[in-house]
Amino acid sequence: MLKKTAALSATLVALTTLAACGGSSSSGGGTTPAADGGKVAVVASFYPLQYAAQRVGGDAVAVTNLTKPGAEPHDLELSPQDVAAVADAGLVVYLSGFQPAVDEAVKTQAPDTAFDAAGPARLDLEGVEEEHEGEEAGADEAEHSATDPHFWLDPTRLADVGDALAARLGQADPAKAATFTANAAALRKDLEALDGEMKAGLATCTNKDVVTSHQAFGYLAQRYGLTQVGITGLSPEAEPDAKTIAKVTDFVRANDVTTIYYETLVSPAVAKTVASETGARTAVLDPIEGISDASAAQDYVGVMRANLAALRAGQPCS
Repeated sequence: MLKKTAALSATLVALTTLAACGGSSSSGGGTTPAADGGKVAVVASFYPLQYAAQRVGGDAVAVTNLTKPGAEPHDLELSPQDVAAVADAGLVVYLSGFQPAVDEAVKTQAPDTAFDAAGPARLDLEGVEEEHEGEEAGADEAEHSATDPHFWLDPTRLADVGDALAARLGQADPAKAATFTANAAALRKDLEALDGEMKAGLATCTNKDVVTSHQAFGYLAQRYGLTQVGITGLSPEAEPDAKTIAKVTDFVRANDVTTIYYETLVSPAVAKTVASETGARTAVLDPIEGISDASAAQDYVGVMRANLAALRAGQPCS
């Protein structure tokens, strides 16, 4: 994803302001600070981690999401109030490498009270990340390989994160460790049932090539025997050039692709361009980076089921 200088600069200013006002991160290895009512104050960096924290923590936690509903999380900028929330949290649940501003805030404000989902998520897929270069470099844009962060689109990986989060919350509030473990087990049961629905529903698709506006669906494709073809790479803001559009258009025609998928939080213009060139239709495939009024459902499982329905219609599956 693109790491915007402006976002990092804003975060550094916020961190400096907080330090000047006497803010500091929690340290030590004991019980972490609690919110009002004895609940552990948990800050999640974006929606899938919020969902996991709420399911695993249950009534014993108070969860705040740094990414507002309807906002694109990749290039989140933090206000001084957001940085203060990170510093004061009992636990910060984040994904390293996904949101640079959050990485910086965790490093300076919450090194001892942070849970990084990257480890239990087992990030092992790569995609293409575009970066725009200055004219002095002699090129308009460059591409390089980057790790795909969208692990939660494989429900089994999200279940693994839930189990690890339960153990970390148990350190934060040992008296409720058994409750966190039981909640994680219940979450795993739901996610494994969802995984079974996805497997069964996508097993009979007549076309395995899933053409998406950007490469957010690698883990979903890998899990369910599909092949992702992204018009752009991992960065949702990237604009494909005419050569890329032509290449994808040729692929769509050659492989009888009937549906081009776009996302709820990103402009559908690129997907609609390819669709208009090929006679394909468009449909929404949600990467579930956030929940908004435009989402097909108001929780992770509901949106995943909507994605399943969209894929079954678009691939199509009997």
